Amino acid sequence: MSDKPAIVLVHGFWGGAAHWAKVIVELDQRGYRDLHAVENPLTSLAADAARTRQMIEQIDRPVLLVGHSYGGAVITEAGDLPNVAGLVYVAAFAPDAGESPGQISQELPPAAFDNIAPDSDGYLWIEQDKFGESFCQDLPAAEQLVMAVTQKAPLASTFGDAVTDPAWKRKPCWYQVSTEDRMINPDNERRMAARMRPRVIVELPAGHASLAAQPQAIADLIDSAAAELA
Repeated sequence: MSDKPAIVLVHGFWGGAAHWAKVIVELDQRGYRDLHAVENPLTSLAADAARTRQMIEQIDRPVLLVGHSYGGAVITEAGDLPNVAGLVYVAAFAPDAGESPGQISQELPPAAFDNIAPDSDGYLWIEQDKFGESFCQDLPAAEQLVMAVTQKAPLASTFGDAVTDPAWKRKPCWYQVSTEDRMINPDNERRMAARMRPRVIVELPAGHASLAAQPQAIADLIDSAAAELA
């Protein structure tokens, strides 16, 4: 078995595990053989954290947890397991105890906040014709279309679910800021990153979907975190 840690990738709102596709290929090419991508229900922070913990508990070696967007809240909540060696945040929420993604967003609203709308069943959607400009403006039009049509809507109530005991207070962490993010205000990302005192803060000229637009840079960050843990 490689001395590289297992990597568990956690997606955010309006996407699924496949949002990590390009990063997965990049990491595989770099010799990572123990790769996992959680498919979370996006029904509550408790349910998503529980599903993520289940996957971590199946791995009998050190794990580097990587969260994108709301997935940052999930790894903050689920990252307390003993085999979690570190946390990587990719344009992600990193709430403190008692904070929710919704609360953080209301404090510094992102540019595309008004493009999110609920349906009659209580799920939140990004308006399909505004998905590209909101979530992934730096991707080709065809990729924007696929992300828009396949978006996975969260229950609106999940936005208000607060973190209980942040794992970033005890685990080494790394953070990537997307300077052109329209789903999380970049200044919110900087604020959350700074208070975590991460090992590294990387700023990329990217939209919210930096994991798809700049997979090599995201893999670089994961690679450097894994090397430092080793």
